[in-house]
Amino acid sequence: MSGLNASLGYFLAVVIFATSVRTLFKKWPWFSFIMEFASSFMLVACWLEVQTIVEVGEWAGGLGPDVTLTMLFGVLLTHGIICGGMSGNPTLVVLKFLHLEVTSLSTLLAISAQFLGAYLARLFAVYYWRLELTDMHMIKNMMASECSTSLLVSRLEGFFTECVCALIFTLIHLSLQRRSALIRVPVIAILLTFLSYTARNYTSAFINPSLAYGLTFHCPGFTLVEYAVVYWLGSLTGMTLALLLYVGHIPRIFARNLLYFQKTRFRVPKGDKAEKKKM
Repeated sequence: MSGLNASLGYFLAVVIFATSVRTLFKKWPWFSFIMEFASSFMLVACWLEVQTIVEVGEWAGGLGPDVTLTMLFGVLLTHGIICGGMSGNPTLVVLKFLHLEVTSLSTLLAISAQFLGAYLARLFAVYYWRLELTDMHMIKNMMASECSTSLLVSRLEGFFTECVCALIFTLIHLSLQRRSALIRVPVIAILLTFLSYTARNYTSAFINPSLAYGLTFHCPGFTLVEYAVVYWLGSLTGMTLALLLYVGHIPRIFARNLLYFQKTRFRVPKGDKAEKKKM
């Protein structure tokens, strides 16, 4: 239980940091990219600890798959509650950009902040492991330089896995946009937990370029370009296809609906039609 208590303390420290940043900058919409930084930092830092429990927790701390799934769901649920509209996910920021909800500048600032948050979260987690507070973290510290990649299939299979998972996630995300947070946040957390567990032997279904960058890009086995094709291009392709299927077009690129016929909102009265024919 000591390992679990240390992990819970770590999670609490990261959550307090993200909450403090959100509280400080919530009043200034122009600094929303800083909240995206905090959101990405929280997600990557917490997921790295969950990943540690998955890799060595079962035989170093007696923590089984049920514990890891519960903790992953708890992390995703807490992230959704605390960060609110700040996703910490570049794919969702690009989705807003394609949907004409944000400008080019705010998109670039948000994505840059998310990758910076992922990078610093990685450094923070490595520092925490070096403290070796438990046997589990001591082993993780020894393994840190030789981590195992989350990409366990070929580039093509990985690309299609991330693409399909991003397609499913984005369609559900779009359909829940107008729902209450009491429904939306738990459903998204359950969905991401399910996709991650289902794809654990393929890509782990991060569906988040900055999250993948913080968790697996530094691991040997694939080049940066190969990782980018799977986790960046795959996620963006799935998101774009989902937007096209949901809306019928890409608003940023096509003004005309390409898939669905749009009926006019105004109907001409039958009497007017008869008079026009007589004339």
